[in-house]
Amino acid sequence: MHSYLARQPILNKDKVTVGYELLFRDGPNNCFPDVEDELATNRLLINNFFTSGSSQVTAGKKAFVNFPESSLLQRTPLLFPKQSFVIEILESCTPSDALLEAVIELHKKGYTLALDDFVPSKDWLRFLPFIHIIKFDIRAIPIDRARFFIQRYKKNNIKFLAEKVETYAEFIEASDAGFDFFQGFFFSKPEMIQSRSLTPSALTTMQLYQEICLPQVNFDKVEKIIATDVSLSYKLLRHVNTITSSKSKPISSFKQALVYLGEEKLRRFISFVAASHALAEKPQSLYSLSLQRANFCERLSVLVTPKIVSNQAFLTGLFSLLDSLLDQSIEELIEQLPLSAGIQAALVSKTGPLGIMLKLAIAYDQADWDKVSLYSKELGIDETNVAEVYVESLKWSAIIEKSSATK
Repeated sequence: MHSYLARQPILNKDKVTVGYELLFRDGPNNCFPDVEDELATNRLLINNFFTSGSSQVTAGKKAFVNFPESSLLQRTPLLFPKQSFVIEILESCTPSDALLEAVIELHKKGYTLALDDFVPSKDWLRFLPFIHIIKFDIRAIPIDRARFFIQRYKKNNIKFLAEKVETYAEFIEASDAGFDFFQGFFFSKPEMIQSRSLTPSALTTMQLYQEICLPQVNFDKVEKIIATDVSLSYKLLRHVNTITSSKSKPISSFKQALVYLGEEKLRRFISFVAASHALAEKPQSLYSLSLQRANFCERLSVLVTPKIVSNQAFLTGLFSLLDSLLDQSIEELIEQLPLSAGIQAALVSKTGPLGIMLKLAIAYDQADWDKVSLYSKELGIDETNVAEVYVESLKWSAIIEKSSATK
């Protein structure tokens, strides 16, 4: 039996990823009776937390998991490690005596509890002493209205999370209103589009990207580019010596390191390191999402008929957030890269097979299952296969994110 799983990052005021909400459905349709909601939650927990005690798709960070009322009343969370996830009490739950009793028990046993899509009501006030996080959907509850509630209950040691933050301006407004955490796609859009030259490290990134886009990598050119940047040079040598730790003699020259990596691994190294190196103040989630999309598109490319060149698919996913990483329009940026017409069309207008693949990746990120179904059909791919590919790409990017955080 297969599942549909998407994740959405949760960031703090410094735009550091503190967790992911896991969004689960058992099929392409987004409507189920209560029993199916409970089954979906149980399967998500079993698949991600039961055996290892930590989620395989969140890079070791907290997972925010939706719990229907029946699961809470049955104390389902008690079966799983309390440190691994945050219990989201769905807005559809009834604030009954029975639910309050379950919440108090979970609170006493050390679980972290959140009220999802909270609408202020006197019926929920008695729950607040046992709640750690309150989530406001700022599309339903305007930031100004939420501000008053936050000011009143901030002293209760409750943290507040703004959902559906879609622009950088909304992020700033919500932060000023007292929100502690933020969820939405503001981080995947440019903070500003500016007519300015790239910073030195961003320029180095673009130059490296130019080289990995070519059919054959010129190692001499790559060596010269990396040698101009001390930080990137250090990362290259450290990375290569880490993966060659069994060798008796360490690798000490850039050329030696590049040749050892070879073309494929060099492309991967540049993809892993260059974007995060270019603008360190960008959220890790943005960097991780670009890598996850690259891997997702690459895996999908072999399932499409006619097949898409995997490297073209990888670059499409990788560069889908380049405008946000470098704060320039995608049209300006792709002029500096030797990309094929197919990749350019996908990035600018999301047309062609690569464009549909990119739209499918975005739909999955947003858990828009209707669009997932539509784009899967357009590509001629079974949705079950797409679901499997997406989960594998999440696991892959989580491994990269976790390893980069420890270096």
